[in-house]
This record gives sequence, C-alpha cells and structure tokens, in this order.
Amino acid sequence: MDFSLVYVTTESKKEARTIARTLLEERLIACANIIESMQSLYWWEGKIEDSDEAVLIVKTRATHLSALTARVKDLHSYDCPCIVALPITDGSTDYLSWLARETA
Repeated sequence: MDFSLVYVTTESKKEARTIARTLLEERLIACANIIESMQSLYWWEGKIEDSDEAVLIVKTRATHLSALTARVKDLHSYDCPCIVALPITDGSTDYLSWLARETA
C-alpha cells in the first residue's frame, strides 16, 4: 500500500484545524500536524507577498490524494492553496499499519 505526506499552508491555525478536523471526520487522513506560525514569502499576482501562515501536514493513503486535494480546495480561503504531496517510502511498520486502518 502506498502512503503520502501532504503539506498545506493555511491563513491561520484556526483554518488549519478546521480543514484537519474535516479531513479526519471524512477518513481522508489518519493524522494531522499543525505548525502554528511560519513566515512565507512568495510571488502572487505580480508582486512579492510576505505573510504569516500556518502549516498543516497530513498523512494519508496515496489513493485518497485526489479527494483530499478537492476537499482542501473546497474548505480553503485561498484562491490557489499550496497542496503538495510527498510519497512515504518507508517507516515504522506499526505506524503504517495504523495509517492504513484509520484511512480504510
């Protein structure tokens, strides 16, 4: 079974919690980690933006990525949210088994 770690930036900790809770309730993810504050600098609409954001990191099955991405876009306040997935290539067998059970 293939798993992914998904990195999402959000406007605030509150938005990250709302998205995480919804994804958990819908069994699209097994776990979410929220990093409350980070500084982001990026190009947006022709200028450099500098803003405070929160980071949401979630763990899921690779087969859930399309549904997860669509759901995050529905819930997110940004027009173009950062949603990127990285494959989990290895890890604790116990943890990966738990991840599989919680996203079944």
